[in-house]
Amino acid sequence: MTPDFAALSLAHLRTLECLLQLRNLSRAAERLGCSQSTLSRQLAHLREAFDDPLLVRVGRGYVLSEHAQTLVEPLRQVLASLSDLRQPPVFDPARCQRRFCLAASDYVAQFMLPELVSVLAREAPNVSLEYRTWQAGQYPLLANGEIDLATTLFDDSPPNLHGRLLGEDQAVCLMAADHPLTARDALDQADYLAWRHVQVSGGGDKDSFIDQHLRSQALQRNVQLQVPFFSAMVRVVGQGQALATVPEHIARQLSRLHGLTWRPLAFIAHSQRYWVVWHQRQHASAEHRWLRNRVFEIWRQSSFGVEAGHAHSP
Repeated sequence: MTPDFAALSLAHLRTLECLLQLRNLSRAAERLGCSQSTLSRQLAHLREAFDDPLLVRVGRGYVLSEHAQTLVEPLRQVLASLSDLRQPPVFDPARCQRRFCLAASDYVAQFMLPELVSVLAREAPNVSLEYRTWQAGQYPLLANGEIDLATTLFDDSPPNLHGRLLGEDQAVCLMAADHPLTARDALDQADYLAWRHVQVSGGGDKDSFIDQHLRSQALQRNVQLQVPFFSAMVRVVGQGQALATVPEHIARQLSRLHGLTWRPLAFIAHSQRYWVVWHQRQHASAEHRWLRNRVFEIWRQSSFGVEAGHAHSP
């Protein structure tokens, strides 16, 4: 291999393909958008690199040398392969056989997962889905590919994550319909601390901002029970006098379905933002893009979600 051959670029190979195809310097220069003198210099460089005349003048035209004739098909295949690297194949969900892992809360599983499964069965019947309960701080599982997509709450985005904003609202206090605090229009801090609490750990960080606020005053709430599932929390709250701090859109839905009620928090203001998130390593994947778009569309159309925002990269 000559030094000139080792230094050939993709542009050189495209020039060579054009010359071998057209066998005419003026026409090749026009197609490549360069002057004929520039193309003549490039041909001279190619001849040195291949140690072969490549194009041989015969009368007013050119014919291919024997070596150039052997280059036509391999050169076409190489350039086609390089083009495939630059442009991934068109994604067809009907032919996709990938297994995806989605992580969220049991609330999302109950109200949105059936619709997602229905969409997969209709559009991508060979795709399989694993569903996990998302826990705060599991972002490394997105980085290593163990989890493909998650819906969660956060204020500050971890590095190398992309996301799409699903919605935003306030944290409120969920309680039994006959709870003594239903007499209040909103709960002050003394009201909040006077009762035991049930904390839902699954699905992301929903209430640590309250604990941080209380710690700044050397206070803490009495967490009677911590569970990963909204379904378990609902039963405990509904059968006793414990409180649960949850996003308002979830409180509204659970109150309607389970005969509970909720009150806003008067002593702290904190907006909660809901995201569907994925790692940078999967951002350009056509298969992954299809899945996350379907999840976002289902959330946006669902009566269980809040009004969605626009696309973001947190």
